Amino acid sequence: MPSFDVVSEVDIPEVENALEQTRREVGQRYDFKGSKTEIEFPEKKVVQIVSDDEYKVNAVVEMLQGKLAKRQVSLKSMEYGKIEPAAGGLAKQTITVHQGLEKDDAKELVKMIKASKLKVQAQVQDAQVRVTGKKRDDLQDVIQLLKAADYKRPLQYVNMRD
Repeated sequence: MPSFDVVSEVDIPEVENALEQTRREVGQRYDFKGSKTEIEFPEKKVVQIVSDDEYKVNAVVEMLQGKLAKRQVSLKSMEYGKIEPAAGGLAKQTITVHQGLEKDDAKELVKMIKASKLKVQAQVQDAQVRVTGKKRDDLQDVIQLLKAADYKRPLQYVNMRD
């Protein structure tokens, strides 16, 4: 029976490369000379940006978004926190990198697939949704349905089997 998996994954090495490029650009830009700007990615889940003020934090976020877009990392996988004051008069922002589908998101996808009345079965398996059906065409219709839905997280369709 044909099947495929719906996942939402981020290429972490690409995120790290984009962060490194952003760090280099911050070091070279004139408006950041003498500023205390730091970009950290400690747990591979949260990016922390600390700088002198809100303007500079926003500038770093814009640079990072440009670098991520060039490396085909979807900006939908990033969740931006509020800019907060940090110690020493600095400003700080955290950006959460979402990896995998959460249970609620996976259940929402299953409901969407079942509501389409296509002859397929969808079930949640850990951080992914497995879709099976008798015909490959039905599976391709599910992929088109999910692409058209413009979901809040980036979705990839992997592990297609006949």
